[in-house]
Amino acid sequence: MSRAFVNEDHELPRKVGSYDLPPVDDPGFEEAAAKLLLEAARVSEVSDAEVATGLRWGDARLVPSVRIALEGARDAGDDRLEQVAERYLRDAGGG
Repeated sequence: MSRAFVNEDHELPRKVGSYDLPPVDDPGFEEAAAKLLLEAARVSEVSDAEVATGLRWGDARLVPSVRIALEGARDAGDDRLEQVAERYLRDAGGG
């Protein structure tokens, strides 16, 4: 076999995180889903979080929870969380 078709430097499969979410009908689900999506955005794993939550990045249902997370990020001085929360709100049309 030609060495051109052998990928010796392949990337290792990404380890998909274990996401601990309450049931969808739980009153805390939207807050937990928002936190998960924002944390996933920190590490470029939004697609994994979308699968785990069943919600897409920018889903308008999570805007209130993302606004709360944004305020918490500002209070804590967490610039990265503030950045991804602001991006979420822009993408949701709520920022």
